[in-house]
This record gives sequence, C-alpha cells and structure tokens, in this order.
Amino acid sequence: MGNVFKFKKFEVDQSGCAMKINTDGVLLGAIAEQLGARYILDIGTGTGVIAMMLAQRFENAQVDAVEIDEQAALAAKGNFSNSDFAANCNAYHKDISAFQIDRKYDLVVSNPPFFVNDLKNQEHRKGIARHAASQFFESMVERVADLLDKSGSFWFILPIKQAAYMVKIASAYGLSPSVVIHLHSDDSKPEFRWIVCLDYAGKETLHQNLNIYEMEGVYTAAYKQLLKDFFLAF
Repeated sequence: MGNVFKFKKFEVDQSGCAMKINTDGVLLGAIAEQLGARYILDIGTGTGVIAMMLAQRFENAQVDAVEIDEQAALAAKGNFSNSDFAANCNAYHKDISAFQIDRKYDLVVSNPPFFVNDLKNQEHRKGIARHAASQFFESMVERVADLLDKSGSFWFILPIKQAAYMVKIASAYGLSPSVVIHLHSDDSKPEFRWIVCLDYAGKETLHQNLNIYEMEGVYTAAYKQLLKDFFLAF
C-alpha cells in the first residue's frame, strides 16, 4: 500500500518504478500549458503521473506517454487502465529516438534524466531514469522538433545547467524559450530548477519565480494553488 500515491481523481501505483513521484514531476504536470491542446506527448513518463495530470486538465486531449524502462512502462499502462483516463492515455515502451507516430503534438512535456556526464548511480535502472549523456538531450530536442506542431509548445523541468543546455540546443531547431520559471525551495534559497516552455513563436522570454515553501514545512499559497486540484492535502 505504501507504493500507492493517492491523488484527488486518480491513484498511482509506483511499484517497480525506479523513480518515484516527485515535486519536479507534479509541478510540470500542473504548470505545462497549451491552449486547446488535442494531442499531448509525455517523454519519459515513469509512473504515468504527469500524463494523468494532463489528462485531468485537458479533458478532450489524447495523451501519449513514452517510457524506455519496461517495468515503468508497464506500471504506467496499469495506472492508466485503473484510472478514469484509460480511454485518453496510451503508454509506449520505447526510446523516444525510436518513437514513430503519424501525428504532430500540440503539447510535449518531459521531466527527463539530468545527471549528464556525472558519476553514474550504481542502481542500474535508477541510473537509466536519472542519468543521461549529453547526446540524450540533443536526441530528445531533435525528436521534439520533429513531433511538435508549429503552433505547439514543449515544456520541461531540469536543473539550471542542463536546462540552459537544452535551450541552447533547441535554438538550432528554431525553438526558443517563451517562459522560464525559476524554482526556489524558499525565498532565502537560490533557484535550483528551471521549468521552461519552448516554442516556435520567437517571443520575448517571460521570467517568473516560484517558491515551494514559505518556511520549513509550510507550502506557499502559489504552490498550493497549482496543486489544489490534485493533492488531497490541498
């Protein structure tokens, strides 16, 4: 039972998943936006939590979720089947570089592995989920540029160094940041993540700050507002 995370409108069984539900994922699922999105792609879906959050928010959308780890892909498939979003969510056990589909997406999201060229985690499957060589990001951006509709957007969350690298790569494909959300633990801490929206619009970048905590153990009103439709505690 400890492996089941209960949300207001669905449950996520995390059994067999190397990477569990975390703040990065739920924030991305709550924040990523695209007006009237009909087709959504979640790259590296893990448990499927982001895909189901998006299915809850975009009721008329088809959400495709791609996952390289077989056990996680099976877990996501099971979580989709046991939810009210079974008809809207599809899980694919695929490497995104090998994922082929006959459609363009209005919204693409990813909470990708991020320890690029750092010391590899000894737990192999967790290593796949959390570590990626720099060519992984390049391959991802290339595929996103191919799969994304010209009026669509690509949202991701990464530590600052890796996020800036992803933005730099994306510029070669005509994608530029329209939104960068600077994520802080609290007001006294430096930013530790960026949530980025890339698109083809070429607009000036809107920068925002988001703090998770007011003080130790007390969430900010902004954080609670973002997650009030999902978390039982809010």
